[in-house]
Amino acid sequence: MVPGVEPAPGRLVEFARPRLDDAEIREVVAALESGWLSSGPRVHEFEQAFAAFTGASHAIAVNSCTAALHLSLLAAGIGAGDEVVTSPLTFCATANVVLHAGGTPVFADIDPVTMNVDPRAVEAAITGRTRALLPVHFAGRPADMPALRRVADRSGLVIVEDAAHCVDATVGNERVGAIGDFTCFSFYATKNLTTGEGGMITTASAERAEWMRVAALHGMSKDAWSRYSRASGPLYDIVMAGFKYNMTDVQAALGLRQLQRLPEMQARRLEIWNRYDEELADLPLTRPAPPAPGTTHSRHLYTVLVDSEATGCSRDALRQALRERGIATSVHFTALHLFPFYADRLGLERGMFPNAEYVSDRTVSLPFSASLTNADVDHVVGTLRTLLG
Repeated sequence: MVPGVEPAPGRLVEFARPRLDDAEIREVVAALESGWLSSGPRVHEFEQAFAAFTGASHAIAVNSCTAALHLSLLAAGIGAGDEVVTSPLTFCATANVVLHAGGTPVFADIDPVTMNVDPRAVEAAITGRTRALLPVHFAGRPADMPALRRVADRSGLVIVEDAAHCVDATVGNERVGAIGDFTCFSFYATKNLTTGEGGMITTASAERAEWMRVAALHGMSKDAWSRYSRASGPLYDIVMAGFKYNMTDVQAALGLRQLQRLPEMQARRLEIWNRYDEELADLPLTRPAPPAPGTTHSRHLYTVLVDSEATGCSRDALRQALRERGIATSVHFTALHLFPFYADRLGLERGMFPNAEYVSDRTVSLPFSASLTNADVDHVVGTLRTLLG
């Protein structure tokens, strides 16, 4: 509770409500009415459209970004005894998939301004057991991919990008999705482009793409659409112990329409971002840094840092005060090494990654999605000004 400010009822501003239109609902209904609900023609169409959008040679649709990361690490050859360098300021899935592959996640501290992993810290974390880099494009801001590529090339490492936040970003003349060896996207309900649940892998390697397609569906040599089409037959082979990671046509129907609308939705995100930047400029909050020259920010999250000395309240007290006024917020993220599971398993403790800890202790993600109305933004801004101004 912020001292001196009483709770007041107001409109409910959701944290990240997806923006859906009637056409998207019709596309999902059409998929349901088609009778083909699992992976089929719409998944293939979505893969082709997404590959064209990113400029990638191949795109593989899966059921989550977690699945995308896991398959990418396996396709990159990560296994027992291998180390993968990544950021501690990320969602747990980034580290978990390394463990699932049999490897060890090794954290490198972030740049305190960009909140992305610091290439100098990455290079310092590399050992003789390091096999891959797993940069996270935090909040939609592209990591320093040119610097990370130089680090990877010097040590012969694979780059697997966690682009869960970064569906529409560029670095130079390349779109995220056509830069790393593997790039993994999330289409979770809160993402800029949603399929409810879902993900995508992009890669330039035809061989690895084909391996991941088979691995994503039990290790079967043919998916159901291929088995039951007129051009093929129902028989298949099992070539590996694969996974159940495939996307459905119902999800892909939504994704195809969302991809068409992405420019419109991104434009709305930019409007809200600029409004926050302008209206919060004189409050005792640290706002996101501008995008780096030559890059496009995907603007997935609008995060601010709350310094208790400057604001007179803690981050958690401010979140509680906002919640009491009908404003939902989130935290991105609690640094992973501060969770006992990772600290105990990996031998980590507070003080090892000071920049990530500083952000972790202070960060608040404000309501931010293309579905926010001007009245919603007015309520967020006005409440923050009342509480902190």
